[in-house]
Amino acid sequence: MSDSKFLRGTLIVTLGTFLVKFLGMIYVFPFHALVHTNGGALYNYGYVPYTIFLSVATAGVPLAVAKFISKYNALGDYATSRRMFRSGMKLMIVMGILSFAVLYITAPLFAKAFLGNGNLENTVEEVTLIIRLVSFALLVVPSASLIRGFFQGHQSMGPTTVSQIIEQIIRIVILLGGSFVVIKILHGTVATAIGVSTFAAFISALGALGVLLVYWKKRKPHLDRLLESQTVQPSSVSTGQLFKELFAYALPYVVVGLTIPLYQAVDTVTFNRMMLAIGEGKIAEAAYSIFTMWTHKLIMIPVSLATAFSLTLVPTITKSFTERNAALLQKQISQTFQINAFVTFPAVVGISALAYPIYSAFYGASELGGQILMWYAPVAMLFALFSVTAAILQGINQQRHAIIALAIGISLKLIGNLVLIRYFESVGAVLSTGIGFLVSIWYTNIQIRKYANFDFTLVYKRIFQIAILSGVMTIVVKLVQWGLSPLFGNSKSQLAAAVVVAAGAIIGVAVYGFLAIRTGMLQRIFGDELLDRLKQRFGRRFKIKAKGA
Repeated sequence: MSDSKFLRGTLIVTLGTFLVKFLGMIYVFPFHALVHTNGGALYNYGYVPYTIFLSVATAGVPLAVAKFISKYNALGDYATSRRMFRSGMKLMIVMGILSFAVLYITAPLFAKAFLGNGNLENTVEEVTLIIRLVSFALLVVPSASLIRGFFQGHQSMGPTTVSQIIEQIIRIVILLGGSFVVIKILHGTVATAIGVSTFAAFISALGALGVLLVYWKKRKPHLDRLLESQTVQPSSVSTGQLFKELFAYALPYVVVGLTIPLYQAVDTVTFNRMMLAIGEGKIAEAAYSIFTMWTHKLIMIPVSLATAFSLTLVPTITKSFTERNAALLQKQISQTFQINAFVTFPAVVGISALAYPIYSAFYGASELGGQILMWYAPVAMLFALFSVTAAILQGINQQRHAIIALAIGISLKLIGNLVLIRYFESVGAVLSTGIGFLVSIWYTNIQIRKYANFDFTLVYKRIFQIAILSGVMTIVVKLVQWGLSPLFGNSKSQLAAAVVVAAGAIIGVAVYGFLAIRTGMLQRIFGDELLDRLKQRFGRRFKIKAKGA
């Protein structure tokens, strides 16, 4: 596979996934205006256990089914693909019902664990209700996810993309519309509005399932013709053996999917307790909400791009590893790390530099919000790197080390929260997250070096160069912020903050892009094809430097 095809195919799928994820993030800004900071804490109390239960219920099966079906379809064995789909659907229905029942029943236990024994703004009864309302989505989402995996296995991304977009639109409309009606028209409580918002997950999942069933009805005749035209003998492997193969594919997807929810689960269980222990109970839920909900949504925008990118890498890297094409494997791994760093490093550094006006622009002025965002944004780079290293380990058939790395990171996160929150309050939780991810990445890199015989020298060199360019960009962005500050005086309005953010972002991107082109960094990372296109449009203006070391 040529470099251009590798990059083009990967980036197209990545941008499609990013669009869907982005739609799932933008709702938080008007949502915050309706439910305010503490409402975000209540919302997260429901979604943290739900996300973990969903990951366990699906167990990575939908994505693994896509890989499984793609493999057997390539062999012309459509009967085995269909058999796995039927068996997988039965499994997803059972797992969905079981996970719903367990989460619904244990909701009071989770609520008590999250709130501790302190007198916080949200009550155990409210948190219990929120968890139970969101748990209904578990009845539908696993089955819908499996149908998406089936279509993806047939190289059909349309049903997945369309159903996900429809799902997000329905969820956002119900979430925002329901919250507005409850709070502004009916003058109800924030807890009631959050209940409507979390139940939106169930309604939107039904909408997505409906879209997928329409696609299934339209395409079933074609799928049946493939089945009837099969010329090879169907696999005689038992269903149990098929599931064994399937779960071998699925395990790494579970690791990537569970990583951030598990870190947030540690925060949900320990944060309020530690803040109460140091006498900061009055701001505990507000700080928890800012950390795990509002700032998290902001930093996940660049991270979602890296995560989507990493999950598209597995088949390509697996192919090179299986074919023992060492040179191509080294190039793909190196390029993966470089592109990831090139995109995410300046993004998170820029967010950190503009943390206070960014938080003010989206949520309103908050000293605590700006402080947490400033510290938390750089940690997002570690989120992205871990998702990529976990994907690479799967590609070289060393997925067990991704699980070990996750276990190490979660252990350090738990210890770090118990120690660092006591001394640094909210920032302590951020630091413990960074320490956990940093050690996990260190461990995964050791395994990649060992099993892929990969030399990180060039990657470290590129990251250092990217850091230099990002540093220059940051200086310019801070100067822009300083230069605009007299125009707005001491104003803390969202409009003023938005102007500063927009100006800083536009100029920052322009400076970083200009430096990347002039220094040859863009060409060295992305290759000649992209450079040629840029030359056609901007070559004379930017005097693009020739490719070098």
